[in-house]
Amino acid sequence: MTIPKVDMTTSVMTADWIKRIADDERERDAVRLKEHEIAERKADLVRRSGRRLIDELRAAVTRDVGAFRAEFPGDLARDVVVDSAAAPDMAFVVRKPGPAAVVLTITANLEAAAMVCHYRFTLGDGLPPREDRVDLVFAGDGSETLQVKHHGTAQLFTSADGLSEFVLVPVLTGRPR
Repeated sequence: MTIPKVDMTTSVMTADWIKRIADDERERDAVRLKEHEIAERKADLVRRSGRRLIDELRAAVTRDVGAFRAEFPGDLARDVVVDSAAAPDMAFVVRKPGPAAVVLTITANLEAAAMVCHYRFTLGDGLPPREDRVDLVFAGDGSETLQVKHHGTAQLFTSADGLSEFVLVPVLTGRPR
């Protein structure tokens, strides 16, 4: 006796809602892939240009501090100094003496694509020091140019010169933002 063969392939109609969900998932996958590619390009840019940007910032800050000091020769209250030796790698310190003393420590973390500016203001009135922190992130503009963005305000700094001005104003004036 022969057993008849049965066709096991059946055609099932996919419901419209399944197709919509599948299409939405494909779109989400494409967006995630694009975001991942953008993040990889940014990380590569930070790896290639981050140290150079920090070095340029240190040079601009040193230059600007020197220009400020030249405006006030012999004025010990404005004898601001930049100290790279007192800080770990990828960091430097800017010190302004009292009576309105300020210490700014700039620390970069290339792995996190971020930079922290920690200010410590010490007034001569016996009050405890005031501390402020400014978080900056490395940002790309889609090209090969690494920029820095203020995390809180989204202000974008396209050069070390602009960033130097931003970080030094509170130090040179002795007043927090």
